[in-house]
Amino acid sequence: MNDIAQEQPRRPSRRWLKILLSLVALAIVAFVAVAAYIVHNAEPLVRARVVESLSERFHSPVQLDHLDISLVRGIEVRGRGLRILYIAGPTQPDHESTKPMLSVNSFAFRSTFKELLREPMHIANVEVEGMELHIPPASQRGPLLNSSPGDPHPQSKMTLQVDKIHCKDVTLFIETSKPGKYPLEFDIQRLDLTDVGPNQPLTYDAELVNPKPVGQIHAGGHFGPWDSVEPRATPLDGDYSFNHADLSTIKGIGGMLSSTGHFDGQFGNITIDGTTDTPDFSLDVSNHPVPLHTVFHAYVDGSTGDTTLDPVQAHLLHSDFTARGTVVKIHGQGHDIALNVNMPHARIEDMLLLGVKTSPPLMHGALTMQAKLHIPPGHVRVAQKLELVGTFTIHGVDFTNPKVQDRIDSMSMRAQGRPKDAGTAGSDRQAEVQSEMTAHFNLAQGVISVSDLHYQFPGVQVLLNGVYSTDGNQFEFKGHVRTQATASQMVTGWKSWLLKGVDPFLQKNGAGLELPVSISGTKGDVNFGLALHGTADETPQEMKKDLKAKREVQKQQPQNHPN
Repeated sequence: MNDIAQEQPRRPSRRWLKILLSLVALAIVAFVAVAAYIVHNAEPLVRARVVESLSERFHSPVQLDHLDISLVRGIEVRGRGLRILYIAGPTQPDHESTKPMLSVNSFAFRSTFKELLREPMHIANVEVEGMELHIPPASQRGPLLNSSPGDPHPQSKMTLQVDKIHCKDVTLFIETSKPGKYPLEFDIQRLDLTDVGPNQPLTYDAELVNPKPVGQIHAGGHFGPWDSVEPRATPLDGDYSFNHADLSTIKGIGGMLSSTGHFDGQFGNITIDGTTDTPDFSLDVSNHPVPLHTVFHAYVDGSTGDTTLDPVQAHLLHSDFTARGTVVKIHGQGHDIALNVNMPHARIEDMLLLGVKTSPPLMHGALTMQAKLHIPPGHVRVAQKLELVGTFTIHGVDFTNPKVQDRIDSMSMRAQGRPKDAGTAGSDRQAEVQSEMTAHFNLAQGVISVSDLHYQFPGVQVLLNGVYSTDGNQFEFKGHVRTQATASQMVTGWKSWLLKGVDPFLQKNGAGLELPVSISGTKGDVNFGLALHGTADETPQEMKKDLKAKREVQKQQPQNHPN
């Protein structure tokens, strides 16, 4: 009896257990059914919202290849193959190979069923990988809409609202209308977009690597609202920083550059104001690092892909100069740079230190210069392809080589009719006189050709043509020397009496004496002498040929190596 009494209470508990298990099973079935319903009904709903919102935003047909919804971790949506085909305004694709205006490899976001059913549908964050955006040329704007660029558009009815979009591996192409020109291309590693609402600008934050010079660029600002009639008229602004740019990735120059600035405008025409600092800028022809600071104002023309610099104000050591011109990107070859350079306040020693291997620089002096600078494209050193044509004036010249300066001082004393002072001036290793120099010059292929060089110092005027190699190894100048004093006045004693009979034959062009001269040297060792008959009037082109022939002879001569 006791055993029967103990067994009776257990039967209800088993019954409740069965009921509980049945309810759980029913709940699971209901959940699966609800999940299946959500997935079945949410997929077309989400697809329709995505396509409709993008189509409204960009006024363009939209294609979406795949859309999958998973309930493993809440409601997770993944899409692949999203394409916005073209803008209502540019001409429509005329063949199958035409690339879409915007394409996305994949995107993903999470949400709740409640958020999916909202009007508009709300999404907090979207992750995007692999995006391409092609901005068409202005000339492709067609007749699909009867409106002009910049006209206000009707407010889009957006059925999808996104707070933030995080993009990886984005490529922006700004197509050009110039025949044969490749588009401007920007490879963006990371792009974050916020305030993604209709008819308002997006806030963006981007990071990208500049290929040449190699360096990291960070930019942030505003983009939009999108101009569906003329995409190139879409507003764009921002601030950028460009750090640790290694200039040695460009053949022939060196240094670590940093730059900051602000840009503003539209895709088709962007204005940039910025600064650069390169504390160790150098050319490999000299390998003398010098500090370089610039402030620039530039325009980027999206129609041609060209950049106009107007102006660049630069400060190098103790020299200031201004440059204006264009930088044209040549696909596969680099950049073609053409600038007008004006140096109102510069120092010749700064330019020589930067461009000539000889150290210390051959001379000191105040330099003014106007020139045209051209650096054509090509995968060769900058010093080999640099072209510079112009005029210069140097005031207050003194030479760093004491031997050269002593010879100038001695010549000046004699040319002024003070031969008794020539000995002391020519041996004291101090500068008694300063010179002035003006000339036309042409720098090409590492050689400076100088024409109509007027070099004068007290008592002397020198008229020369010549060539000078930028490696400092060789130079040669030929021309005429004119002195204030006559030949007899430049010496003392019996030599003076002897030369008085010769004075009438040496006096020419109002000078007390005129002689043909030759000045040549290597590595700072200068030789003065009389020019051979008929050679004083050689042109720089003729001397350049002579210099080239001498170099060939030197190459063929055997080199003496110490044991």
